[in-house]
Amino acid sequence: MITVGIDHGTSGITTCIKEGSKKIIFKLKRSEVKERSYLEELKRYVDLDKIDMITLTYSMGDGINKILPIDKVKNRGVKSLEGAGEKIGGGTKVFDEIKESSLPAIVLPGLHRDIECLDERFRALFSHIASPEKISIAYYAYKLFKFNNFVLSDISSNTVTLLIKNGKFFGGFDACIGAIGILHGPIDLEMIRKIDNNEISANEAFSKAGAVKIAKIYKGPEETKDEIIKNYYTNKNCKLAIDSLILSVSLEINSLLSLTDKKRVVLAGSVGTLRKPIDIPKEIKKFVKAKIHVLYGESGAIGGALIGEDVLKGVDEILGIKVEI
Repeated sequence: MITVGIDHGTSGITTCIKEGSKKIIFKLKRSEVKERSYLEELKRYVDLDKIDMITLTYSMGDGINKILPIDKVKNRGVKSLEGAGEKIGGGTKVFDEIKESSLPAIVLPGLHRDIECLDERFRALFSHIASPEKISIAYYAYKLFKFNNFVLSDISSNTVTLLIKNGKFFGGFDACIGAIGILHGPIDLEMIRKIDNNEISANEAFSKAGAVKIAKIYKGPEETKDEIIKNYYTNKNCKLAIDSLILSVSLEINSLLSLTDKKRVVLAGSVGTLRKPIDIPKEIKKFVKAKIHVLYGESGAIGGALIGEDVLKGVDEILGIKVEI
């Protein structure tokens, strides 16, 4: 069985090709995908005719509330392309290429108000909680660590923290709600005033509300993280930015831990798994009284490939999200 998981993230599009225990992973910048065929790139690693299932994530995923075959998904599974995050166009091109190819593919929803397994209070509080690749990441953690109850915090360009309870998604905090990531974060009073004064759009504010606003360094969506991390010990703004990120993530994790008796935390993402030059898991552990596990590797793409395998085996739900094929 050959399955392909595709993680449509902020800094790039990552692909995992899985056959048994063998994995091939490659990553393309979103700007690169926009300039050339994704399927031609995929062909370099696998015979397309031998692929049994592709699992695809796209944007907010708020237009669907089940895992569906790609031919049953309208408007790429989103209500609107307007919203939170920088738009490059690479993910759109990947989605459309796969749909037009007739390759077997499923599309993951995001976590939003219409996802029935979520606790009704979270559904009442927030219209959206997580984009689709977070489902893949959570599923990889679930399969790898075999936990039915845990808090997942995915820390990279943005931070999304989720609670999985009794093997189902229970609730969480989206990137625009609580903790900051490197680029994205919640909009505070100062930014609300700038938005009201037409100095900046809400989306532009969100896209620069993370550690970047404290570090005062921006090198684009793909290089900013490396620049801030590299200067952690030499630039006081960069140090304050990362220290503030660690504090905000820890606060978010602790709030969700209060809803479960099982004090387990899984950290994921390029920042959440960082050990050098700063040991991020160790720093978070100073604030969080729980067992911390680290999900290394391209977890979104790997989780997608795992979901594809289990859907082919006939599972009818993934962490509480219904499968309809």
